[in-house]
This record gives sequence, C-alpha cells and structure tokens, in this order.
Amino acid sequence: MATLSDIGVAAAINILSACVFLIAFAILRIQPVNDRVYFPKWYLKGLRSSPLHSGTIVNKFVNLDFCAYLKFLNWMPAALQMPEPELIDHAGLDSAVYLRIYLIGLKIFVPIAFIAFSVMVPVNWTNHTLEHTNLTYSDLDKLSISNVPLGSQRFWTHLVMAYIFTFWTCYVLKREYEIVASMRLHFLASVGRRPDQFTVLVRNVPPDPDESVSELVEHFFMVNHQDHYLTHQVVYNANKLTKLVNEKKKKQNWLDYYQLKYTRNQSKRPTSKTGFLGLCGKTVDAIDFNNSEIERLSKEISDERTNIVGSTKYIMPAAFVSFRTRWAAAVCAQTQQARNPTLWLTEWAPEPRDVYWDSLAIPYVSLSIRRLIVAVAFFFLTFFFMIPIAFVQSLANIEGIEKALPFLKSLIETKAVKSFIQGFLPGIALKIFLIFLPSILMQMSKFEGFSSISALERRSATRYYMFQFVNVFLGSIITGTAFQQLNNFMHQSANEIPKTVGVSIPMKATFFITYIMVDGWAGVAGEILRLKPLIFFHLKNFFLVKTEKDREEAMDPGSLGFNTGEPQIQLYFLLGLVYAVVSPILLPFIIVFFGLAYVVYRHQIINVYNQEYESAAAFWPDVHGRVITALIVSQLLLMGLLSTKGASHSTPLLITLPILTIWFRFFCKGRYEPAFVRYPLQETVRKDTLERTREPNFNLKEYLQSAYIHPVFKGEEDSDSDAASEDGELEPSLVPTKRQSRFNTPLPSKRSGSSPPLLFDFDATTRV
Repeated sequence: MATLSDIGVAAAINILSACVFLIAFAILRIQPVNDRVYFPKWYLKGLRSSPLHSGTIVNKFVNLDFCAYLKFLNWMPAALQMPEPELIDHAGLDSAVYLRIYLIGLKIFVPIAFIAFSVMVPVNWTNHTLEHTNLTYSDLDKLSISNVPLGSQRFWTHLVMAYIFTFWTCYVLKREYEIVASMRLHFLASVGRRPDQFTVLVRNVPPDPDESVSELVEHFFMVNHQDHYLTHQVVYNANKLTKLVNEKKKKQNWLDYYQLKYTRNQSKRPTSKTGFLGLCGKTVDAIDFNNSEIERLSKEISDERTNIVGSTKYIMPAAFVSFRTRWAAAVCAQTQQARNPTLWLTEWAPEPRDVYWDSLAIPYVSLSIRRLIVAVAFFFLTFFFMIPIAFVQSLANIEGIEKALPFLKSLIETKAVKSFIQGFLPGIALKIFLIFLPSILMQMSKFEGFSSISALERRSATRYYMFQFVNVFLGSIITGTAFQQLNNFMHQSANEIPKTVGVSIPMKATFFITYIMVDGWAGVAGEILRLKPLIFFHLKNFFLVKTEKDREEAMDPGSLGFNTGEPQIQLYFLLGLVYAVVSPILLPFIIVFFGLAYVVYRHQIINVYNQEYESAAAFWPDVHGRVITALIVSQLLLMGLLSTKGASHSTPLLITLPILTIWFRFFCKGRYEPAFVRYPLQETVRKDTLERTREPNFNLKEYLQSAYIHPVFKGEEDSDSDAASEDGELEPSLVPTKRQSRFNTPLPSKRSGSSPPLLFDFDATTRV
C-alpha cells in the first residue's frame, strides 16, 4: 500500500514534471523559429506574419529580449482574457462548449470539496477502525469511510452528504444543459449561410431497372418536394481513387526531399531502396524512381477517375439533396419519405468538412452487421485488457505482495525505489497501455460506417469512456483490491471476502491520486509543450518545405481530438463523484486538474487547434449523459459499501437517489435534447425570410452545386449532379423519367413521352 511519503514522492515528481514542461513551453514559445508551432491558428487565419522575415540573423532564431523571459507566465492571463462570444467567433461553438466541460468540473467539485473537508474528513479521521484490523492501509486511508467502524451512526453523515452532492450536481448539470442548448440555438440562428443548412443526406435509395440513381433521386424529390427541391449530388465510391491520390502525395513529398537533398549536395545523386520502408530491395536513383512512380500514379488516377464517372457500378444508392430553403430541408430531414421506413432514409447532411467519404461507400444494408461485429470485438477487447491492468495493479501494491510472498522482499529494499514504484510507475504504466487504444477504437468506428467525422469521434468517445470505466476504474478497484488484500483472501472464509472488498475499495484512492497526477497534471502540461509537433515541424521544414503551401501543411496543428479528450475528462468526473463521499482526499487533485486543463486548453484553442468541423455542440447530450452515469455509479457503489459496513438500514433511503437521478436524466432529455437532434421550423422560416430580404438575387443553386462533390473531384468537371430544374423556376409540373414500367409520373414526361395513367398511382412517388 502506498504510504503518505509515497504519495509525496509521486506529487513531487509530477509537480516537477509539470513545472519543467511549463517553463520549457514558456521559453520555446517566444523563440521566433518556433512561432508557427505555438501560434499556427493565427497563421492559418492570415492574422500573423513570421518574425523570421525581419531583423538580424540571430534575432530570426533566438529571442534576445530578456524582458520577455521575465514575463514567461503571461500566457495564462492572456488565455483567459478573450470573452466567450469572441471565442465562439474565433474557434467555433464546439471548442467553446468543450471548454465548458472543465468549468462544470470546477463548479461541481469546488463546493463539494469545501463541504467534504469541513464535515466528512473530521468524521472519518476521528475513528481508529483501521488501526485494529489486519488490513494494509496508509495514513491517507484514515480520511476515508474505511476508518468508520461497522454499524456506526456516523454513516448518516455520509448518507446526507450523498443527497447534498447529488442535488448540487444535478442543479449544475441542468443549468449548463439549459445554457448550452440556448447557445446552440443562438449559434444556428446567427451563423452565416452554410451548405448543410439546405442539404439532407439520403441513403438506401431503392434500385430501379429503368433509371440511374441520379435520375431516380431527381425524380423522387421533384415529385414529393416539387416546390422546394433544388439540386443533388450522388455519392461515388472513390475510396480506391483516394488511396491513389494519397499515395501520390507521399511520393511527391519524398521527391521534394530528395531534390532538396541533391540541391544542397550536387556531387552525388541520392539513392534509395525499393523494398519495405526503403530498408531492403534494389538500390535505385531516388529522384528518377519517385518521378516514375508519380507518373505511374498520375496515369492510374486519371484512369480511375474516368472509370468512376463513366461506370454506374461506382455510384452508391445515396445522395446529397439540396433545397431552396432551410425550411424545406428541415421538413425533409425530420420526416419519413416513403411507405417503407427502410427506404429513402433522410438525415441532416454534415457540413462538407465533416463528411467522412469512405463510409458513404459502404452499402447501407451492411451497416447493422458491421456494428454487430464491432460490438462483439469491443466486448472482447475490453475484458481481455484486464490482464495488463492486473499487472499494473500488482506494481501499485508491492507491500501487500510482500506480506503474502515474503521472498520478494530481497528485491525491493530501498525505500526511494519503493516510493518511486508505488507512487509514480503504476500511473505512467497504465498511461502507456492506453496510448494505442484511441486509434483502435477510431478504426472500429470507421468500420461501422458513420457518415461524418463528428459522429465517428462521438462513437469512439463513447467506447473509450466505457473501456476506461470497465478497465481503468472497475478493473483497478477489483484487481487492485485482490492484490492489496491477498493475504486476507488466502486466510479467511468465503463469506468474509465481500466485507474485505467493501473496506478496500475506498483505499484505492491512493492509486487514482497517482494516476490523476501523471495523466492530469503532467499530461496537461505536456500537452501545451507540443514536443512532438515541434520536432516534426522542424524536420518537415528542413527536409520537405519548398513553398509557403508546404509550410502551412507542415505546421497544420490538427483539431482538438474530442474522441480522446472528453472520455479522459469523464473519468475524472467519475472518480470525483465516487470518492466525494467515500474518500474526499481525492478531490483537491481533481480540482487542480480541471483548473490547469481549462487554462491550457483555452490557450490551445485560441492559438493552436484549427477545428476540422463544426457540429454546433452536438456532443453535449453525450457529455451530460456520462456525468449522470457517473453519478448513478457513485450512488450504487455507496449503497454496496454501506451494506458491508453494517449500515444496511440506510439502503432504503439510498435507493431513492438513483431513481431520482434517472428521472432527472429523462427530464433533461425531454426538455433540452430536442435542440440537439431537431431544428425548429420557426427558426428556419425566420432565417429564410431574413436572408431573402437581404439578398433577393442570391444564386443559391450555384452556391450548393459543388458543395458536396467528393474532395478527389474538386476542380474536376463532373456534371452528374446537374438538376433538371432551372434557377428560380418553381414550376416542376412535368417530371422527367426513363421508366418503361407501369410506375410513372402523373403528368407527361419530357424524356419518355409516355401518357399519364388514368388514375394517380401513389407508388410513383414512394416506391418500395
């Protein structure tokens, strides 16, 4: 069991690490040569110029203004100065609302910590239960509920605190949900014209023997939305073409590298090997080889592009359909289009930057099977990961193992080594095990076929949270308790084991304290240092950059990474809510994390990250739901813990808490969540009317015509998305069709020349 000195060693190491990272950042950020690494967002917006273009040679690389070094912490107040409305204009609503998650943590846990240390810590500390047991414990455990004797009346204090903490958390969550929902509606009402406001994504278009997908989509929407349909763009399977384009780009980067290398030393032509990673195979002239590869790929790209445009097998049964007004798009996106609810499925189109094109090439009918496969794979991934978690926990409880296995004492005798292993190594080892997990979960989400990057990140974040809940939280408690109380388990009857587990769970707070310091404190400080982007930028700038466009690509900071950041935050909510009643000593460490992370990520959002998409805070219902889940878990664990402490008389009163919390969840879901899944028609009419008044002659069709063309076709002439109706015409009385079957349009067709049927055939508009 980690002692108080072990926690002190861990705190000292992590505080020192965080200070080193922050000081290194403060020095590196003011060096002119690093300006593009620490302020890339301003360069991408065209609001900042490089300091390398002026001054002496030394001044271009090193900041010689010594006053700047004395103000090395001025980035902190600067990060807090930008007001939230300006932050939304600068970085988008997604980024601003993401920062509010950290503020919620502070709003919830600061008052809870004040009450817990004023009331609960004295109640726990003034007992001597642990001193009269055989359990392995530390001085910190005396501050937890484990130090309260069985059947004590003091458990009423914990019960009352559980109610107070629950009501306060629910109040903060309700208030924030209301604020964020209002912010979203205001953002959607005030944001400028965007293609996704007028466009829906249509999937599972039924096959037709007489018409192509493009003609069928045009026919369906001209009949069923005849006064509102404007244009459409069918979806192509261009995955192979995308791979060829990306491969050509990589070859071009290598060619640039070798040409620069040859320019600097023309006495010898650069060479490379054609095998795996350039480590084996035939040695060739690097410049000639990459030139030939680029020529080959250019021909393949041209052929593949021709095949895609000229062959119907590349056209998917899906399309982006645009309307003349936002009102029409909202009606179409939020209603059922056909008798058969599995056909002509419509949803709001993601904004063009948010579209994940690879998933649109997946047949819609296979999505359910794919998601079942991923669910099974995730189940096995989650539970098989318990093995390394158990190993990590064995490192965290060396003293407990020494009691059960005395022969290991000879290996661990030095106190400093023991303190380091118990206070620092478990947290960093667990962090290392989780490094590759987000990439695995993102690949799983891509396999499931979500149509937008934001949906991919939300699904990946959900799975990451579930994984951390099972492995990092439950796994650490269960396996950690088993190792920690190994001696007791081996020498007691089976009916005493649940009681031992119940006492030991609060004592795992020491492990989570070290994890918070490693992942939270040092991890956040490492985030602002941006060591990896710093190294990669200078390598690319030296070896690959030839033009200003190349330099922009080299300094591309990427987006915030919701799929990894938000689940980590939720783990701290879970730990804080669970241990607020059980072991309040954890709360100050969590508060420090939320405060430091808020300042750091506000700075990063203002100066660094360039958000890849804008979903208008569509992720907020997930954030709210996960905090509610953490609250319910804390209540259930407290019920189980008190039942092992001889306080079962309080269980009926505790049962009320999760019931009330679940009711609160449904209340918020019904009251606020519609703002995140539907768009009010009243708002669409108001915005459409205002826009027509301001710009009566705006050519909307031209604006939308190429908005949803696949990126590999950008700049190419692709006329497949041309609509039959002309700009400004509202008379789609004649609906063209190529069908030869009895299903036809009610009016004569310009294309087929067939006569209308005597009776209107409803199946002409809703084929199933």
